[in-house]
Amino acid sequence: MRRLSASTTFRYRIPQFHREPILPIDFDPMNTVLVEKRFLSDQTIQIVEGDITIEEVDAIVNAANEYLQHGGGVARTIARQGGPAIQKESEAWIQEHGHVSHTHPAWTSGGRLPAKYVIHAVGPIWGDGDEDNKLEAAVTGSLQVADELKCASLALPAISTGIFGFPKDRAAGIIFSTIERYFAKNSSSGLRIIKLVLYDQPTVDVFLKSWQEKWGP
Repeated sequence: MRRLSASTTFRYRIPQFHREPILPIDFDPMNTVLVEKRFLSDQTIQIVEGDITIEEVDAIVNAANEYLQHGGGVARTIARQGGPAIQKESEAWIQEHGHVSHTHPAWTSGGRLPAKYVIHAVGPIWGDGDEDNKLEAAVTGSLQVADELKCASLALPAISTGIFGFPKDRAAGIIFSTIERYFAKNSSSGLRIIKLVLYDQPTVDVFLKSWQEKWGP
């Protein structure tokens, strides 16, 4: 397995209702690329360990709730780091478009973040039913929005694997397969690199195991 140093963003995904501190006080703010795969279409996927909010990409994905109230978890961190513009733009989106669905993520500017845009994807809550399809829809929708925004690079967290309770190993397989299918169907997509940014060791371990089972070391 290759370990590469990279300037990426760490951001983990915990839904909006969680108000405990997200990062350990001694957390290293340097992101590290753990593995990378380049497809025949010359599009790339990586697993990155670190903080999604520092990623210098065109867009990052926020694990949002349908109301875009960024009061906790990863959403609160993104909104805090990006400044008040993200919440204000989110409220304007809700006023104009209504609640956000799994299939059609919202988007705002990145405010003060390095990323130009934040794509707000609503993942499923485990136990609500049809969770696999909802997660696939949230990931696919995020990639489609990134393409609509003409993004070449995108960072996303492990959607729904925090307090929404989606099993990490199951989510990893769905996320990897969804990205692979999207690239296969959209080889002319402007998206050239997707970074799956994970912040905690248990999630990293599960996603690396799933990666190895699918694509090898």
